[in-house]
Amino acid sequence: MSDQIGHECGLALIRLRQPLTYFRDRYGDAAWGLRRLFLLMQKQHNRGQDGAGISLVKFDMPPGEPYLKRIRSDRHNAIERLFDVVMKDVNALQRRNRQAVNLSDQQFKQCCEFLGELLLGHLRYGTHSGNALANCHPLVRKNNVSSRNLAIAGNFNMTNATELFNQLVEYGLNPVGESDTQVILERIGYFLDQEHIHLATSMGPGSFRGLEGRALAKAISEELSIPRILSKASEGWDGGYVFAALLGNGDAFVCRDPAGIRPGFFYIDEEVVAVASERAALANVFDVEPDAVEPIGPGHVLAVKHNGRVEHEQFTEPLELRQCTFERIYFSRGNDPAIYHERKSLGRNLAPRLLKVLDHDIDHAVFSFIPNTAESAYLGLLEETERLMRQRNADNLARRIEAGEAVPADVEGLLNCHLRAEKIAHKDQRLRTFITHDEARRDLVTHIYDITRGVVKPEDTLVVLDDSIVRGTTLRESIITILSRLNPRRILVLSSSPPIMYPDCYGIDMSQLGRFIAFEAAVALLKDRGEQWVLEEVEQRCLEQAGLPPERMTNHVAAIYDRFTLEDIQAKVAELVRPKNIAWAGEVKILYQTVEGLRQAMPEHTGDWYFTGRYPTPGGYHVVNTSYLNWRTNSDVRAY
Repeated sequence: MSDQIGHECGLALIRLRQPLTYFRDRYGDAAWGLRRLFLLMQKQHNRGQDGAGISLVKFDMPPGEPYLKRIRSDRHNAIERLFDVVMKDVNALQRRNRQAVNLSDQQFKQCCEFLGELLLGHLRYGTHSGNALANCHPLVRKNNVSSRNLAIAGNFNMTNATELFNQLVEYGLNPVGESDTQVILERIGYFLDQEHIHLATSMGPGSFRGLEGRALAKAISEELSIPRILSKASEGWDGGYVFAALLGNGDAFVCRDPAGIRPGFFYIDEEVVAVASERAALANVFDVEPDAVEPIGPGHVLAVKHNGRVEHEQFTEPLELRQCTFERIYFSRGNDPAIYHERKSLGRNLAPRLLKVLDHDIDHAVFSFIPNTAESAYLGLLEETERLMRQRNADNLARRIEAGEAVPADVEGLLNCHLRAEKIAHKDQRLRTFITHDEARRDLVTHIYDITRGVVKPEDTLVVLDDSIVRGTTLRESIITILSRLNPRRILVLSSSPPIMYPDCYGIDMSQLGRFIAFEAAVALLKDRGEQWVLEEVEQRCLEQAGLPPERMTNHVAAIYDRFTLEDIQAKVAELVRPKNIAWAGEVKILYQTVEGLRQAMPEHTGDWYFTGRYPTPGGYHVVNTSYLNWRTNSDVRAY
């Protein structure tokens, strides 16, 4: 993605199903589970570099001993920094090999601060509220009853956090902070408390069981129903989410939104229950086939009780399945077999239109890609382009043979149909554009990529595949400038995704409509045609419905895009991303994926609201309405 955008966070959960001494004896490592957590987090580091956190629960600790721990970091390389601390006493103990061999489970936990049976890790990509340590997950709600302690981490955004906050106030609570994470923590905590009250009433003094004191606390802990708690807590939630939580009594759960917007997967064997945001991370860490890793069902919760019982149950009514397509296009790592093939399909689907633009002249075309996440789609593009060219040449040869006009050169052309695929741009991973002075920063961004000179000729078209074009700023300020130094006849930028036309509000930081290059292009086209009245009309319609509940709102912004074809948008985007201060006189063209091509490549992932404006929850329509009105008033605030 040439324009980096904030996006989903990453989750990892480990619940050991064997004692620590089992892992010591089998693997020579009592911290086996802790190291699996590190690997899951490290293999999902693409999901968040703004901070990381770990929380854990130690089972069956004696009274007075700590049993719930948390550590977080908002510093650079947060995962490594956390585990440097977490593993310090573990590694010191294991260096004293004889002592480690003789320790019991409880002794391991008492002498190693971060050894426990239940572990939760989170990678933060800050989309709101800043990147301070206090914003890093897990967040913790403390209580002196173990089963009322709650640590929560999530990959989510709620469109109606303010309404949920107000409900907490109506319950008689005094929540501190209005971030959606804090609101969800307090809401789940509130219904966790209600569950305790309900169970105490049904099992405590005066009830048929007549329990009290420690016996009652133990019975409540065993009978806590996580699906029932979540069913009540999630009423009114509007957003895309996967939440993971630990309770101080050793219970744990991971729940997924009813439209399946955000991803969550789990793996279970006799040693562990493990959860992660990406299937490939689990498959690789535990060395199993991807089919052994299952998705958490939309509207379902995977709950693991302290006694080891695992439940995968529905906690809310599922909605139409709308799994996020950006996960597949860009966010998730491409070593998941399904994602790899989907990305190749996206590249293949661009090939026929690309050849039409090239007029099938592949002899004067050089193919490359930017950035690395586009490589799988690039392979699909090359394969299909070459296949189509071979088919075209074979058809031409057959016609010439039938007409008696075939010559040896026709056969040679069929056999030598190869594309000129080159590694043109190499990203300098160490260069950071931290200087805020605009001119100095612009100078730096033109050096983010190093280019390979001597492979592109002045008569060539340089074809560069990107996974998506969001704001267009990196194309305009960096990539086009850098590639123009190769002096091709023209630069053709392909996007494996359709143009992003609408804001997102379910975990991706794309809520400001005016920042999208496709929207900028549509507005420019209206001005070119003297149709600015459309903007005013859409504003009026948005204002008229601003006070309505989200369920009654309509996406009026779609009326702006309805006036243009994809070709219109592509041509105007090409104008807008061309730098004005370069001497190169060549042509810039843009070729977007079609929505039909997207759907063909990933039929099971229909979450395409940022391309189509069809949102999976009512809150999305409120966000697009607010985002447009913000743009009209030059307000740069978040739309939800």
